Amino acid sequence: MDEGCAGPEDIEIYQGHASSLPSGVPAYKVDVVNRCMGDQDGGGGCAIAGIHVRCGWFSSFTLVDPTKFRRLGHDDCLINDGRPLLGGETLSFEYANSFMYDLSVRVATCVDPTAFP
Repeated sequence: MDEGCAGPEDIEIYQGHASSLPSGVPAYKVDVVNRCMGDQDGGGGCAIAGIHVRCGWFSSFTLVDPTKFRRLGHDDCLINDGRPLLGGETLSFEYANSFMYDLSVRVATCVDPTAFP
C-alpha cells in the first residue's frame, strides 16, 4: 500500500448526460476515477479496492455490467466487483433512468496491487 493513498478521498465520481434511449428515457455516463498517482516512478502504488458507493435504490432501464457496478442493498453499490482501481485508472459505465442518482463514495480501502492477481 502506498503511503500517498488516501482511500475514499482519492476516488472521484463524475456523471453526465449520455444519449437518451429510443423510448426517451434519459441516460447517464458515470466515470469513477482513482486520482491518486502514487510514487513518482510509476511503481503502481495507490491501488484502491472495496469501493462502496452511496446509491439509494439504484436501478437502470438498461443492464449495467455487474462487474463494474451493482447494488448490494439500499444505499450500497459496489464498484469493480470490489477489485482495485489502480492510480490514475478510470472505470466507466452508463445507466438509464428518469433521474440522475446522487452517487458518492462511502468506503474505499488502499491495498497492495500485487495482492490481486
